[in-house]
Amino acid sequence: MSELQRRLVGLVEEFALPEGARRPLRSLLDTLESDPTAPTTVTAPAEAVEVHIADALDGLSAQPVRGATRIADLGAGAGFPGLVLAVALPQATVTLVESVGKKCAFIERAAEAAGIVNARALHARAEEWPEGVEAHDLVTARAVASLSVLVEYAAPLLELDGHLVAWKGSRDDVEEADGRAAAAAVGLEPVDIVVVPARRGAEHRHLYVYAKRSLTPARFPRRAGMARKRPLTA
Repeated sequence: MSELQRRLVGLVEEFALPEGARRPLRSLLDTLESDPTAPTTVTAPAEAVEVHIADALDGLSAQPVRGATRIADLGAGAGFPGLVLAVALPQATVTLVESVGKKCAFIERAAEAAGIVNARALHARAEEWPEGVEAHDLVTARAVASLSVLVEYAAPLLELDGHLVAWKGSRDDVEEADGRAAAAAVGLEPVDIVVVPARRGAEHRHLYVYAKRSLTPARFPRRAGMARKRPLTA
């Protein structure tokens, strides 16, 4: 058994993944390595298994992720964490929301090659997806935007008592304060910050968890781009 195979076996055991999860995870690594259009600089399997696969699986450390059934992964990029969560959570449907068409095409190819049938790519912006409004119990985002922007993106898409889980790096007091203020404005509440053990490529990983406590005001979502241009702040 190769070192990569051993690492995948270890991750399957560590996170108690479903039987057969190793094969699609390995396929995702193979696609990253072989597809020259992969929208990430980390494509070598030995590195990608940590930076993309293990880091995505760390999201399972946040309690709302394990029981989710309708997930929207925002700014999905090369498909992480969304595709990995689809493998880990076969009971869930995962929509990977990505505004760049070429990235969506890559996600679809990777999902098809891996036989992941409970995930799809959506070529759209989160602010311009009316079908997604209040249709999810979980929104995820990794390396997409500041917390204040993420809570504004996520709130309209969540049902009441749904959750946002955001993958972030080192803690930042100002960003956290802005995130709290933005959350209050859109009907969310910060409920947890999960400290993730250091991994290669994510030495200071934290998972920020917000719960939707009240209906999002009708003025949200603002028109596309406004959350970044004029973010809600403390």
